Amino acid sequence: MNPNWWPRPPAMESRWCPATTPADCRSSGAVAPWPDLLGPQCPPGIGVYFIVMFAIVTSLRVRLLVVLCLVGGSSAASAADEPTGRPLPVDMAIDRSIPIPPAATHHHGREIARTMHFTGAPWLVRDSRQREEDCRLLLEALAIKPGQSICDMGCGNGFYTLELARRVGPQGRVYAVDIQPQMLHMLAEHAGREGLTNIVPVLGTEIDPRLPESTIDLCLCVDVYHEFSHPEQMLAKIRGSLAAEGTIALVEFRGEDPAVPIQPLHKMTKPQICDELGAAGFGVVREFDRLPWQHLVFLAATAGPPAEKKP
Repeated sequence: MNPNWWPRPPAMESRWCPATTPADCRSSGAVAPWPDLLGPQCPPGIGVYFIVMFAIVTSLRVRLLVVLCLVGGSSAASAADEPTGRPLPVDMAIDRSIPIPPAATHHHGREIARTMHFTGAPWLVRDSRQREEDCRLLLEALAIKPGQSICDMGCGNGFYTLELARRVGPQGRVYAVDIQPQMLHMLAEHAGREGLTNIVPVLGTEIDPRLPESTIDLCLCVDVYHEFSHPEQMLAKIRGSLAAEGTIALVEFRGEDPAVPIQPLHKMTKPQICDELGAAGFGVVREFDRLPWQHLVFLAATAGPPAEKKP
């Protein structure tokens, strides 16, 4: 897998992205020779000579220009078959009539972190992220199959979304959910540039990710669950969106490890994960403990109803 699968934001593209637009075509700026060559001190016949030579050179330049136009036309015709680079459409159809309750400050005794503002999006694509989190190893651990329907919950500007879309292939689909339209527009722009049409950017709310029911094979939540301001409502909606064998892949920075240089508010311990998700009707089906800084826990909906609410 290409370690630099993510196309950097515009401010960084000069460093990461190869040039894709042709340089401006400029004429050579040759100066007409006759003002001096045809003066009174010009030797006999030399003026005619240079006029003839100039005509020949001009003729060659015209022919070259015709060839370049033909080649350019051919290239333009070929480019018509390539992705247009237009941003993907973003599903913004939120039902504003549904009231959103006040945000909780704590859940099961854990303080809920505030959602990272979209102006912090560059941090999601920082150069050091692969080294710190081993994102490639995480993607391999997900064991994604072509044709699957994946949700990238709290997708941000799409750091994981683009690679998920490549892995599920044209027959699969990735629902990229975020509550900030600015994040989704960044994602849609990058996906359009990459020609990825199997991504569905969805504007969710704090209580509803607006996913299709009984559809999602894998709901990936990378460092986002701890920011859910209404975790019970969100988990209930996610549970309803999962296919029969669908799972949640919950990724959170390890709260047990003081060496992980992340604020405690943005970490979770494994017992916290099991307690909170268990109360919402999920059970652990698999754990992956080889990531440098994070837990990766796979959970599936259990047969029984969610447990009683805890403060």
